[in-house]
Amino acid sequence: MADSLAKYGLYVDDFSKIRILEPEVAGQSEKLRVECHGFVSKITEFKKNSDEFIEMLDSLANEVEREKMRTIGARNLLRSVSKQREAQKQKIQALINEKTMELERLRIQYDSLRRIEQEQLETIEHLTVN
Repeated sequence: MADSLAKYGLYVDDFSKIRILEPEVAGQSEKLRVECHGFVSKITEFKKNSDEFIEMLDSLANEVEREKMRTIGARNLLRSVSKQREAQKQKIQALINEKTMELERLRIQYDSLRRIEQEQLETIEHLTVN
């Protein structure tokens, strides 16, 4: 009987149900459906894992960028402090030079006054002796 139905494109499966597809083709179709379902599940899991990985990388990239900006800020601050120290050093050096020049001027003035005092003492001594 199954052969007579087969010439009309009808088949009887293992559960004695009439089918339009051959039992072998129906079995392969079912197997393909199960494999496709498994494939879709694996792809969905892969997408989920990929999204999590991308999210982790984005988080890490943001953290690296924050640390980079903090480092740049620290470096700029260090350069600023270095420039301030250099400016302060130059200011102090200029003050030292100014004080040195004033000391030299005062030393010359002192020597000059000592000579004048010496001359005056000599004049006084010369006048008192005469």
